Amino acid sequence: MPRFFSAEPPENGAFTITGDDARHIGRSLRMAVGDGITVCFGRRDFLCRLEKISDGAVIAKIISEENSKEPSVSLTLYQALPKADKLELIIQKAVELGALRIVPVMTRRCVARPEKAQFEKKLTRLNKISAEAAKQSGRGIIPEVSGIISFEECLREAGGLDLSLICYEKGGKRLNEISLPENGSIGVIVGSEGGFEAEEAEMALESGAVPVWLGDRILRCETAPLAAISIIMNLTGNM
Repeated sequence: MPRFFSAEPPENGAFTITGDDARHIGRSLRMAVGDGITVCFGRRDFLCRLEKISDGAVIAKIISEENSKEPSVSLTLYQALPKADKLELIIQKAVELGALRIVPVMTRRCVARPEKAQFEKKLTRLNKISAEAAKQSGRGIIPEVSGIISFEECLREAGGLDLSLICYEKGGKRLNEISLPENGSIGVIVGSEGGFEAEEAEMALESGAVPVWLGDRILRCETAPLAAISIIMNLTGNM
């Protein structure tokens, strides 16, 4: 069933869908009055029936509320900026796996070093990738892709979560050895090509981040976050 997200709450038992989504329903999907769609709002899924369709607005009447497919943990991925289009793949798969938010981070070993203003121009596309992945995978929200932050900002922000983890190639605990909050907030910090400088790793440990080891095999920077998220979701009962 087609899936759409609403930024506004329902009124009188119905959602009003506007903009590109309204045109998509009528023109691309060629849906008709009486057809069903799922509308997501506030981490809740609503089964709706179309009552009015036009390019300007679509009215979808709520028929029932479904169980949300959102994970119980709120996971933020702090991803050191990789080269080329690897970030797009990471965003797509992290959203499918259940990440709540993806935050690009500038670290010392990042080869790609765009200016913040330059990167801001890419955010619309990156958030569109997140939205498409959320629809495809049945998410109840569209995870946000934020602008680039510094490593210091990353540590401060992640330090405010229930648990902060850093994937460190020089050792750490296995994820099944860590007490993961089943309903809390988790930050996962992953390096770019080449990982982290020793000083950065020390800063992370001093900030309270727990070093995580993903095994003897060396994982690419686009593989490590997806492996970590998958294991966390599994261990917390969300996969």
